[in-house]
Amino acid sequence: MFNLFGRRRSRTSIKPPRGPGDTIRPADRKALVDWAAGRPFVEAYVEPETMLNEMSVVLVDQHGEFIRRRIGGPKGIGAVSRALGVPVYDVEETGYPDRMRRRIERDRILRKRAEARERRRRFERGENPYS
Repeated sequence: MFNLFGRRRSRTSIKPPRGPGDTIRPADRKALVDWAAGRPFVEAYVEPETMLNEMSVVLVDQHGEFIRRRIGGPKGIGAVSRALGVPVYDVEETGYPDRMRRRIERDRILRKRAEARERRRRFERGENPYS
């Protein structure tokens, strides 16, 4: 009933997907290598681990296109650096590059314009544009 001297049992069964010392998964490594292969001027930005997400890396090319993959932990940083041979930066110190932010904003604007065109097309056909 009171278990004064025993160990407390965990109230949750939630476990992190990997330990913090683990390295990058083979599928994630392959995706990063394949993505970076045909692109000039690729840089890697390491994102810190949070309560919800593992440590991850974002590869950004010269046009602002990017890919994000989990790297597991600090060992994954070295694995990414060795596999890709690109500069690696800490996003907490340097921030994301302007070209990536401009690309995200441009894609958002283009997506909104496409949605507006679709709503206009539906309206002109006499349909409910917001359904």
